[in-house]
Amino acid sequence: MASTAAVPLLKDELDIVIPTIRNLEFLEMWRPFFEQYHLIIVQDGDPSKTIKVPEGFDYELYNRNDINRILGPKASCISFKDSACRCFGYMVAKDPSGKDINALEQHIKNLLSPSSPFFFNTLYDPYREGADFVRGYPFSLREGVPTAVSHGLWLNIPDYDAPTQLVKPRERNTRYVDAVMTIPKGTLFPMCGMNLAFNREIIGPAMYFGLMGDGQPIGRYDDMWAGWCTKVICDHLGLGVKTGLPYIWHSKASNPFVNLKKEYKGIYWQEELIPFFQSATLSKDCTTVQKCYIELSKQVKAKLGKLDDYFNKLADAMVTWIEAWDELNPSAETNGSAAK
Repeated sequence: MASTAAVPLLKDELDIVIPTIRNLEFLEMWRPFFEQYHLIIVQDGDPSKTIKVPEGFDYELYNRNDINRILGPKASCISFKDSACRCFGYMVAKDPSGKDINALEQHIKNLLSPSSPFFFNTLYDPYREGADFVRGYPFSLREGVPTAVSHGLWLNIPDYDAPTQLVKPRERNTRYVDAVMTIPKGTLFPMCGMNLAFNREIIGPAMYFGLMGDGQPIGRYDDMWAGWCTKVICDHLGLGVKTGLPYIWHSKASNPFVNLKKEYKGIYWQEELIPFFQSATLSKDCTTVQKCYIELSKQVKAKLGKLDDYFNKLADAMVTWIEAWDELNPSAETNGSAAK
């Protein structure tokens, strides 16, 4: 009797978003994991350049001309010449120990199992095979909450800021920790977009990577901004964020001097931004991600606009993002868009 090949988890429900400025030969290394899923490739930079994609992949490719055509005037909320352009892919996605590491499978497992943000479990993720809740963990909280975000980590080249890169140019992460944990409610974290998965249905509208790169005073804080906004909203709506596995091998170190030029205002501003997000609260009327995001945009303008006019423009772009999200995803309006 012929054996039947296993169907990959969430085969028709999962999209993989890849921002790029170069050809995608690296996909050959990921073919065993990515080939059976749908790819959304967001091409940054010169739209006249042809990006080569290896044969055999199911993909859509969008460049700046496509973004302008689809969003019209609202395309202004999508960054240019910065990895923050990836969030356009989130907007157009459709419903749908010596061993090799299947990062995609681990992200899916993280998202399909609950989180425990209200009480820390010292045995890490109690929903993983071989683990459970430890003695003293409240039974009333053991059901957990839906997981909105799965945040993976890196081996080899760490995700450092420019000053740390400069003082530790040879440092490499060789520590593989076989653990996943829920980030507690009320705790922020530095989110990196390089190894990230999220449930688009329950948190998608919050995954806006801001105004970064070309024409903006700041770069390399796109994923940080999205992470801080998302965590505040997840805490308010009772959703979970997990971090830990899966690890990926990060092999290309970016130029620390170029990074410093992009980051220097962010390094200064983050000392104001983090207290802002730590103290941010949302009203009980904020019952959807869109409503939360619009209210957060108003707080950004009111409190951070004094820091620099950039944040006034960013707050306006946050509203434009939600309007564009709802236009491209009409079903979201039935859940109560806050832009109205």
